[in-house]
Parts: sequence; structure tokens; C-alpha cells
Amino acid sequence: MSSDAKPTDLSAARIHETVQQLLASGVLPTIVQAGHPVLRQFAAPFNGQISDAELGQLIDLMRRVMHKAPGVGLAAPQLGIPLQLAVLEDQFDVDPGVAAARGREPLPFFAMLNPSYEPLGTATVAFYEGCLSLNGLQAAVMRPEQVRLNFTAPDGSPQQREFRGWQARIVQHETDHLHGILYLDRAELRSISNNAEYSARWAQPDITLARKELGFLPGD
Repeated sequence: MSSDAKPTDLSAARIHETVQQLLASGVLPTIVQAGHPVLRQFAAPFNGQISDAELGQLIDLMRRVMHKAPGVGLAAPQLGIPLQLAVLEDQFDVDPGVAAARGREPLPFFAMLNPSYEPLGTATVAFYEGCLSLNGLQAAVMRPEQVRLNFTAPDGSPQQREFRGWQARIVQHETDHLHGILYLDRAELRSISNNAEYSARWAQPDITLARKELGFLPGD
């Protein structure tokens, strides 16, 4: 799915002002929820709208918000900033059986600017996902199992990295945020569950039971 999201109409000066206000507030901001237009805009590519010092402060703030939530990724639009910046980190203690089934390995913290990804190979896999901007819901999403990520590091250097398994899922989810795409756009709609039903019924290592009982991805 390519994004047909409308580019943000916020000027570089307005983005700078928004970041300054956020950094000066002295509190952890709340995470923007689905329905806010910023989540449906193609965020502005980073090209120096804020200083290196402000960028470092914003990355630190986003990391703290992500940890508090808690989550494994956070994109700048989720704080109301239409800028192509996201932070990612997965250090959660996960049951070894679940981790093996999902290809979930720890992901050291990193921040990415202006990311894009492409599938490597044709293998795809579906698992349940949630989102900090869609409180209370989970849904199964089919995604490429392995991707190549191109992005700019905070120091301005171009980077290319390959990810597979759960790390690839996180990378795709956060990059999508910056292009105005939410995970529900890619989800199997019959799989949608609230958190209580997901925890009670579908929080197995894979989606075999859920797909059978809820009737999605039949015959695959």
C-alpha cells in the first residue's frame, strides 16, 4: 500500500514553533489518538527545521514518552509534530516460546529520519499489532517478513539496514506513521479485537486460533 496522504501544510517555521513549545512545556506530552488529522498527513521530510540540539532533545523526549506508554516505537506525528522522525526500541522481556514463534529479538534503541523501506523476498507473515494512537484495539496485519530500511541518522549520515521478524514489523509500523498510514489500513478487519478479548482469547504465539475462530485469512 502506497500512501495517498496529503502532505502536511505546516511550514518549517510552524513545525519549529511546535517543537519548541513541546520542549518548553516541562511535562511528557500525551499521545495523539486516531481521528487527529496529523496522523493522516504525509509528514514533512526533515531538512533542518529544528537545530541539532533541539533534535536531540526531541528524540530524548520521544524516547521517554515511548517508555512510559509503554511501546516499542513512537513517531513524531503521534506527538502532534508532522515531521519524519521516529524512535524505536524493543527491550521487553518476552516468553521464549512467543519470541521464537514471532521472530522477536531485542531491538536496540535508534532514531530515524526520512525513512523508507522495501521488502526483501516475497515471504509475508501475519501477527496481531497494537498502536499507541489506537488505544484499546489489536488487529492482525500481514507484512513482509524481511525489509531493507533506508533512513538518515540524527547525525545526518545516510543509513541502510536490514531487518527481519518482529524488528521488521516495528520498522514498517513506524515508517507508515510518517506517511499517514495507520496499521488498521493494512489489517485483517475481521481480526479486530479489543484488548480484553485479545488478552483472553488470542494472545497466543501465533494467529492460528484467531484466524479460525474469527474467520480471516481463510485457506492460507
